[in-house]
Amino acid sequence: MSSIQTLLVTAMLLGAGTALAAERAVEISPTGASDRFPAILLTPEGAGPFPAVVIMHDCSGLGPRSSGAPRRWGEDLVAQGYVVIIADSFSPRDLPNGVCNEAPERLRTASHYVRVADAYGALDFLRTLPIVDGKRVGIMGGSHGGSSTLASMVDPGDARTAQALAKRDGFAAGIALYPSCGQRFGTWSVTRAKGNRGPVTGYAGVYRPIAPLLILAGEADDWAPAEPCVRMAEAARALGLPLEIKVYPGAHHAFDSASRVVFNPNRNNGYSETGKGATTGGQAEAWADAKLQVQAFFARHLKERR
Repeated sequence: MSSIQTLLVTAMLLGAGTALAAERAVEISPTGASDRFPAILLTPEGAGPFPAVVIMHDCSGLGPRSSGAPRRWGEDLVAQGYVVIIADSFSPRDLPNGVCNEAPERLRTASHYVRVADAYGALDFLRTLPIVDGKRVGIMGGSHGGSSTLASMVDPGDARTAQALAKRDGFAAGIALYPSCGQRFGTWSVTRAKGNRGPVTGYAGVYRPIAPLLILAGEADDWAPAEPCVRMAEAARALGLPLEIKVYPGAHHAFDSASRVVFNPNRNNGYSETGKGATTGGQAEAWADAKLQVQAFFARHLKERR
């Protein structure tokens, strides 16, 4: 059996645990707002209380063009004994088809900074459920959801906004898959070759997570390059902060899928000098190992935490 086949079989066996007992549509209120956003709640068999995970979807959203990744990860986590909630950040903001190809001004209405309110609204909802242990709730997401995870997990400093106050009793752990680390998160920032576009040329500050954080990135990712994430992790680790990273050789953006690798010239891409074009596609070995990493990390920080 090849190493890739071994990893896939191991990941499938590890995921073959608790059955999905129920799925239902619910509504959450983004922190600091009165709006009601739709969400999907997935629960395992049993009375709990269970640890839980908020999943932040990627730029394709949860509508007809969804990548399907949030649901796949959700089912994996339920099989491991977690309650999972996936909130729809885009449809209520008039973006039912996602934001992968949207104009910049439209992107701002549902940026990863905006979506922090959705993440904490989902956390607040989970904490109302008797089957959830509210002290053991994590967050994860890929791509746009990965960046939203970073925004949700960064220390707010001395800010006094509703979101900043929520973070003080926030997530117990976070996992970001192929996020865009070349953004401003707290004091962490970058400089680019062409103002706010193009390759990253410099780094400043430190990303300070509110709880243990793991980044999983693809070495060949041209949509959310791994290098800024590596630099982010190095700066944090130098100060003893709990930020881990694993980079998969040869893996592209969206490596946690069975999709073939393709280049789409219409994708918005802030790391491209033209602002357009990105490569996506799965890599079986990276995907299988990512499952193992997610399971181990959340088990360590959510299941073993009391």
